[in-house]
Amino acid sequence: MTRAPAQRIASLLASGTEIVALLGLAERLVGISHECDFPPQVLDRPRLTSTAVEVEATSAEIDRQVQAHVADNRALYQIDVERLAQLTPDLIVTQAQCDVCAVRYADVLDAVASRAELQPAHVVALNPMTLDAILTDIVTVGAAAGVPDRAAAAVAQLCARREAIAAQTSALRREDRPRVVCLEWIDPPMVAANWMPELLELAGAAPGLTQAGRHSTYTPWEEIVRYDPEVLIVMPCGFSLERTLAELPRLESMPGWKQLAAVQRGRLYAVDGNAYFNRSGPRMLDSLEILAHLVHPERVAAPACVLWPQTVWQRIEPQA
Repeated sequence: MTRAPAQRIASLLASGTEIVALLGLAERLVGISHECDFPPQVLDRPRLTSTAVEVEATSAEIDRQVQAHVADNRALYQIDVERLAQLTPDLIVTQAQCDVCAVRYADVLDAVASRAELQPAHVVALNPMTLDAILTDIVTVGAAAGVPDRAAAAVAQLCARREAIAAQTSALRREDRPRVVCLEWIDPPMVAANWMPELLELAGAAPGLTQAGRHSTYTPWEEIVRYDPEVLIVMPCGFSLERTLAELPRLESMPGWKQLAAVQRGRLYAVDGNAYFNRSGPRMLDSLEILAHLVHPERVAAPACVLWPQTVWQRIEPQA
């Protein structure tokens, strides 16, 4: 049954906010998460979540904070239940994929159960692990918001962009598909999984050390050195390009760094892993187009969707 269009939407994660905006419902957003930073027209909405992590710390220190919270079963993120109740949303968009990435689904359900004003709200939890699942999430939010036709049209456009990239790379021979590693975290190293191996295949690369549809896990640096990627893309989750560049000296100090094929050949890139690649929303297709361009610049042009590439990716010159 098609729902009536949601009139008051609260989004507790950044990708959810982008999906709502994609569906033309940005004006109905009454509250967003502390991490929401796109699109610009929603940034004046009340912030309904906060983090217990010192986000300006180094990647090693952030990891220590996260592990300490997880070990003690303490939430990394809090919900402003009072403010959320005051806003009386009829739709709450959250996630059930990763307790490290955004507010826990169980905490959202507890918040809704604790306040009479929230109990009529429909809670939609997104849990994507693949590119298809991200597209399905758009359909799910569209149905919950009462705009399924808009969702179907948006997904059709995104699928067309996916097929356009595949058409440029599908005929590549195995020897023309470079070994690519995408680092989702720097210290300790973590190779990106979830949808990233799928994106790499579509982009004309040979992904290694990870599997599609699974959570990203820590990867011993020695394994990365043995794999010897020909292209290395550094995309820490939650880090802007600027933050990523600031963390690069840690990677450059790792044993065997200078001998990596990617470093030797000048195929090392830092990217904005916060807005792209790690955010499971509509800009995942932007991410695919960026990735295909970085892996095969001679075959795939820089994506027109990125207006200021210098703020999204940067080729890193190897240190002498």
